[in-house]
Amino acid sequence: MADDRFPVMNPRRRRTSRHRGIGLPGRLLLGVIVVVELIVTVAATWVYVESVGREFEVADVTATSPADFPDTALVLGALVTDGRPGDYVRGRLDTVEQLYRTGRITRIINSGNGSAGDLGEPSVMRSVLEADGVPARAIVDDDEGFDTALSCRRARDEFGARRVVIVTQDFHLARAIALCRDVGVDAVGVSAECECPTLTYLRNHVREALLARPRALLTALTGI
Repeated sequence: MADDRFPVMNPRRRRTSRHRGIGLPGRLLLGVIVVVELIVTVAATWVYVESVGREFEVADVTATSPADFPDTALVLGALVTDGRPGDYVRGRLDTVEQLYRTGRITRIINSGNGSAGDLGEPSVMRSVLEADGVPARAIVDDDEGFDTALSCRRARDEFGARRVVIVTQDFHLARAIALCRDVGVDAVGVSAECECPTLTYLRNHVREALLARPRALLTALTGI
């Protein structure tokens, strides 16, 4: 006979109290994570579909690239310091010089932020190329290529390029191809090597996946 002084606890009720459902903040956080993962996945898929089969290594470009390989190179700018190219720019310029010397390209568009005048990205890029023996007549400066999407649009609208080979590092290349194709520029790409710090290189890969590609997809959808 049960002793009324010691009421029997309901086991089911005790388990329920110990294992409460996720609260509202937890559900909101979970929802945000799911949405972010979905956006990242969709953006990565779009970039892959637009760029698959269009990326080349400079060492193989003569042997594997099609006969109608574009003769205009679009070299995307990056950090320059005190009139000197940073590691990323130096790698891109080394790569485009190799392409020029093979005869695969005849025109080079240096596209970047030229707001610093002679110390801006395109001017510094031109100086390096000319110092390395590329003739001035083969080089075009785009001082208003403030981002990748704008570089693609300006290559088309300002310089009449309908087909380009983009030169940049591998983490950036597929997105650049996708953005150029989105504005009607038939683009392929050559991956530029870079003697860059490992940590910086890894950071750029992460930034590309989580921020840059979703932003590129938004640009493709809205034009903004």
